[in-house]
Amino acid sequence: MFSTERLGPMTTSTVRKLMARAGEHAKLSFPVHPHMLRHACGYKLANEGHDTRALQHYLGHKNIQHTVRYTELAPDRFKNFWRD
Repeated sequence: MFSTERLGPMTTSTVRKLMARAGEHAKLSFPVHPHMLRHACGYKLANEGHDTRALQHYLGHKNIQHTVRYTELAPDRFKNFWRD
């Protein structure tokens, strides 16, 4: 997916360092790592209302409790859940 300036494949170490530097450059107050992209995907899909079981399979979680955390932290997830 990613390639170096010499058009070779990037190592996982290079991707981690690249993301860490991007987080520092953005002046984020916490360390950034590639797995955060996976978390962001889970939160986004949960906030869009996707079914928890479907998310579990999409993210490859064997235990549903690992998926539930994405749905627990969305305070406005049920906004307009009941409409008159």
